[in-house]
Amino acid sequence: MVMNTGGRLVAGSHNRNEFVLINADEIGRIKPVQELSGQICQICKDGVEVTVDGELFVACNECAFPVCRICYEYERREGNQACPQCKIRYKRVKGSPRVEGDEEEDGIDDLEHEFDYGNIEASILTTSAGAVPFACGNHSGTSSQDLEIPLLTYGEEISSDQNAIIVPPFSSQGYGAHPSPSGTSAPLQPRPMIPEKDVALYGYGSVAWKDRMEDWKSRQIEKFQVVKHQEDNDGGYFDGIELDPDLPVMDEGRQPLSRKLPIASSKINPYRLIILLRLVVLGFFFHYRVLNPVSDAYGLWMTSVICEIWFAVSWILDQFPKWYPIERETYLDRLSMRYEKEGKPSELDAIDIFVSTVDPMKEPPLITANTVLSILAVDYPVEKVACYVSDDGAAMLTFETLSETSEFAQKWVPFCKKFSIEPRAPEWYFSQKMDYLRNKVHPAFVRERRAMKREYEEFKVRINHLVSIAQKVPEEGWTTQDGTPWPGNNVRDHPGMIQVLLGQDGICDVEGNELPRLVYVSREKRPGFEHHKKAGAMNSLVRVSAVLSNAPYLLNVDCDHYINNSKALREAMCFMMDPTSGKKVCYVQFPQRFDGIDSNDRYSNRNVVFFDINMKGLDGLQGPIYVGTGCVFRRQALYGYDAPIKKKPPSKTCNCWPKWCCLCCRSRKNEGAKLKKDTRKKLKQREASKQIHALETIKESTEETKTENPSNVFQEKLEKKFGQSPVFIASTLLENGGIPKEVSCTLLLKEAIHVISCGYEDKTEWGKEVGWIYGTVTEDILTGFKMHCHGWRSVYCIPKRPAFKGSAPINLSDRLHQVLRWALGSVEIFFSKHCPLWYGYGGGLKWLERLSYINSVVYPWTSIPLIVYCTLPAICLLTGKFIVPEITNYASIIFIALFVSIAATGILEMQWGGVGIEDWWRNEQFWVIGGVSAHLCALFQGLLKVLAGMNTNFTVTSKGGDDGGFSELYIFKWTSLLIPPTTLLIINIVAVVAGIADAINNGYDSWGPLFGKLLFALWVIVHLYPFLKGLLGKKERLPTVIVIWSILLASLITLLWVRINPFVSREGPVLEICGLDCYD
Repeated sequence: MVMNTGGRLVAGSHNRNEFVLINADEIGRIKPVQELSGQICQICKDGVEVTVDGELFVACNECAFPVCRICYEYERREGNQACPQCKIRYKRVKGSPRVEGDEEEDGIDDLEHEFDYGNIEASILTTSAGAVPFACGNHSGTSSQDLEIPLLTYGEEISSDQNAIIVPPFSSQGYGAHPSPSGTSAPLQPRPMIPEKDVALYGYGSVAWKDRMEDWKSRQIEKFQVVKHQEDNDGGYFDGIELDPDLPVMDEGRQPLSRKLPIASSKINPYRLIILLRLVVLGFFFHYRVLNPVSDAYGLWMTSVICEIWFAVSWILDQFPKWYPIERETYLDRLSMRYEKEGKPSELDAIDIFVSTVDPMKEPPLITANTVLSILAVDYPVEKVACYVSDDGAAMLTFETLSETSEFAQKWVPFCKKFSIEPRAPEWYFSQKMDYLRNKVHPAFVRERRAMKREYEEFKVRINHLVSIAQKVPEEGWTTQDGTPWPGNNVRDHPGMIQVLLGQDGICDVEGNELPRLVYVSREKRPGFEHHKKAGAMNSLVRVSAVLSNAPYLLNVDCDHYINNSKALREAMCFMMDPTSGKKVCYVQFPQRFDGIDSNDRYSNRNVVFFDINMKGLDGLQGPIYVGTGCVFRRQALYGYDAPIKKKPPSKTCNCWPKWCCLCCRSRKNEGAKLKKDTRKKLKQREASKQIHALETIKESTEETKTENPSNVFQEKLEKKFGQSPVFIASTLLENGGIPKEVSCTLLLKEAIHVISCGYEDKTEWGKEVGWIYGTVTEDILTGFKMHCHGWRSVYCIPKRPAFKGSAPINLSDRLHQVLRWALGSVEIFFSKHCPLWYGYGGGLKWLERLSYINSVVYPWTSIPLIVYCTLPAICLLTGKFIVPEITNYASIIFIALFVSIAATGILEMQWGGVGIEDWWRNEQFWVIGGVSAHLCALFQGLLKVLAGMNTNFTVTSKGGDDGGFSELYIFKWTSLLIPPTTLLIINIVAVVAGIADAINNGYDSWGPLFGKLLFALWVIVHLYPFLKGLLGKKERLPTVIVIWSILLASLITLLWVRINPFVSREGPVLEICGLDCYD
């Protein structure tokens, strides 16, 4: 029998399928099964054996019902071949002969035991005769001379006249591997070894072997893998160490750190069925619409059909990526058991946290300070956390704010960790309307909380004082305390700045504990250089952090998104550090949750439908898209590397049958060979892409390649991709992070300044293949898309307590400008080379994931058919025409089925997504509001940028502010984005009034045709109702400028319509015979 042992010793009996595989790290002795598991076969009451791999034999993979191997083989051969408990058919395991029905199962072939029934019968006869299966516990009446299983040394010296395999002494207590019936150890004949081999090759009895055994014992004890050993004369002690009798066999620290929670079939199956039925209904609907044109309003009919076809395609792009929604659950206790052992340093990986800010006037410094404080107080080892704040506006106000924050953190951080408060942003913690005494039993808590609140109020006074001073800039510019001019006085022309505020030697909190590192960073800016806005600032932070701390993971948050759950980093690490699935995860995205939004959420600021429905659907595919904040990255994925390739187990073959009767198997082999060839080709492609730069950018002659040293060529490739920093390049080669200890702090700071210089990225791959990708204002979508094209997958994590919370623009104008920026970024991606319609084929992007990315860049184009479709009701009411001919019974059924399927889809989505009907309806309303305003404007701006080269300015959304009574909700700010939806509102309202007046004037018969047109117009008005309330403001008075613009635009459209009127026949009036003779 040939068996791959990997250089390890195999001991046991082939006839009884009993083997012991000894690793170089394992103790050279046989362990009883009672010692390993304690499981007893529920059929014959014998012990359950150990497999060849040293694991407990499991007969049923579904319920793990304890059955020994002999009963399992008998049940498969003679019984009903099913598990006694769950009634599911047994699958063939390695080492078992085939039975009828095994041909349909997938698994690894074991040709040595294909039809080995004789061994099973011999095993059963041996058992019936009184022989004991390997390690089945203590059975009286069994003679030791009948045992055929070889035994290994039990930590004893081997003399020159002994074999390596001997019988260990038995104890009169407990269960031995082969206990003597009388309790005394009877002499057993040792089994001889292979004479051709030297005893020294086995290593038993040597000093090195003893040392390895002792090391292995200590490691097993440390990892909680030691189980209760058989009792000896010393009682419950094992090699002098007392063991816990209740210690579990498989501790939780070795279990998976997370798991998927699929949506219940009772919710997801009806949802999928409704989607399919809706597709069928759409087919009948378009069949009816195309074959039944409206002859007297052909233009209206054709326009409406085109719009409806576009809406159907848009719905498909949005719907099918939600086909496999899932949820996830993390196990923080297992993470701690695995990586945080008592008395030892934490083994959790380090995390660099990025906070980006630009304008302290629009992004209040107090909000930024609260975000930084929540990061410094996070529940994570302090030596593993480093916070980098990017000040892209080079504002001295931001620098002074961080200086004050670092001083206040020395008091705030120990207070948070001492009493485990949540959230750890002081502004939101002290503003909570809750009983802060609940669940707090510490006697000093009340006193210290009051003192800390006074400290925070003083801190706020100092910050507000800095803000008030910064309102007026001195003519000579700002100066520091020592009189030196502030380097960032000129925002567009200043050097790079780095200041380590916390994390230095000697800076501790008030209790003497170490604090996380806090670094202020402002990259260099010079005229004539492209700085790429937020994406460029984030790439600068990537390089600075790699030089100073080089953590393997990165977290980026906006300055207004504080950490609401102090265990958020641990939640992400449950996915990133999972040994089974974590290697392929490029980032963990958390949903965005917001404070300070009115209860009605008038403008759908919470975006609940997207975060709780769409993102869960994407998580079941290749992962959610990156939304710009609240995301933990793997640094190696940001460097443009491909995801590691998962090795697939060998497929099942059928070598037991002749070739002449196995044509299907031969074709299967051909397919397998083709698959291996394709896989080998992909491996070569991926290895080529893993080179440290894009090969097409390398222009080296053949002669230079031959003469140069390979190490120099590799170094040049690194420099062409990452830039001219040897320290940074060295850090990119460290997959697990860390910085060289021999490098001095002075050199590191010099390199940090170097990597944030304005010309560092020239002629490199930054922004193209490395880091945040340039070319759009929505760099988040493009960056995540590139990672997914490299084969990575992302994870969507929704903790019970929201991980991050931020502020959202609740004002109508600010909200529309925010949506405008998102839509403009999508349009820019659509016209770029990275458009998902044509980029990334042949990579690792799944097709349903591609549909979601296509939808994310195509949706602004929906604004054109949407604004046309919203105008049609007014045209129909004013002209008396309609887009649908006279309704028949067949048409009524189709329309009703379509409306019911739309409603059913929405209801089922709300059910499995946990979204309320109000949030769902607000999302539908703002889809129309944004579509006819911001999306339309973004489309035109994008076209101007592509065709005319006109760049658009990036507008920073205002953050925070006074949310008392939601005062900002009613502030009116004029913007041109308000004109299109206001015009639609006015013309539809006027059309409704005109239609009703015409019906009253023409009598009862005109009400029937008017009903469908009124519903059409009311559909538009109801969707634009939140916009109307936003225009009216708190005083419910329409601004004059809006009235004037809308009346002028509506009048112009009306005059043009009367002049052109394309829906009226040009052949003159239609004359009918009235029956009167006019010539008489």
